Amino acid sequence: MDFSDIKLVATDMDGTLLDPQHRLPSDFYPVYQSLKEKGILFAAASGRQYYNLVNLFAPIKDELIFLAENGSYVVAQGEELLVQALDPTMAKKALQKARSIPGVYIVLCGKKSAYVENTHPAFMDQVKLYYDAVEVVDDLLQVEDDQFLKIALCELAGVEESSNLHFREEREHLQITVSGKIWLDISDQQANKGRAMEVIQQKFNITPEQTMIFGDYLNDLKMIQKAHYSYAMENAHPDIKEAARFRAKSNRENGVLEVLQQLISG
Repeated sequence: MDFSDIKLVATDMDGTLLDPQHRLPSDFYPVYQSLKEKGILFAAASGRQYYNLVNLFAPIKDELIFLAENGSYVVAQGEELLVQALDPTMAKKALQKARSIPGVYIVLCGKKSAYVENTHPAFMDQVKLYYDAVEVVDDLLQVEDDQFLKIALCELAGVEESSNLHFREEREHLQITVSGKIWLDISDQQANKGRAMEVIQQKFNITPEQTMIFGDYLNDLKMIQKAHYSYAMENAHPDIKEAARFRAKSNRENGVLEVLQQLISG
């Protein structure tokens, strides 16, 4: 395969680049350095909070591109490129509906911080994985003085056949995305990883044919459509496998790095 014209690599985090314990592969940084020497940009695309991603890649945070909160917030090499915030009125309506669904925990994802009103231990264990700036409040509906990038619903029993089905009507004016087995994200209608990728490609004058993208779950679908070199992980959702042109080994087997090593050697 001819990788000679690749200028941008973008990868999802959980289930993709990160191992099952949510850690970067041990040899990530040497591989990244080789990409940098070839002039290839690297983008971390995730439902995770921006502050969480920055801390995850602390040694090189000023060199990377971040598509945070499933594309609602994009920062490239320290420059803010996109803030796709929810309309406050729509956000409050979605919050009220989410509160009515049994077994659902809510994270209100602001640009300044994430906000929670429930501190159930099993829920907070999940929150700590993906959000570094978190504030506990009495009432999410009373949070002001922030831009809301998304509302993340956590349902420990699984969301795809549960809370996901409660928001059918809202799909006409909001982006409703299953971003993991226990996570449902509610965002502005224009907010997704695909739109964020378009912003990055336009900024750096990079075409889909010069782009390589890795993903594993439904929130990656619109993003992998923006690259010719689109890879589904072996552990990916069936819809992602169907949409991607190529396949990488599972995140347990460091599939992303294996392909990147081929890119470097090529």
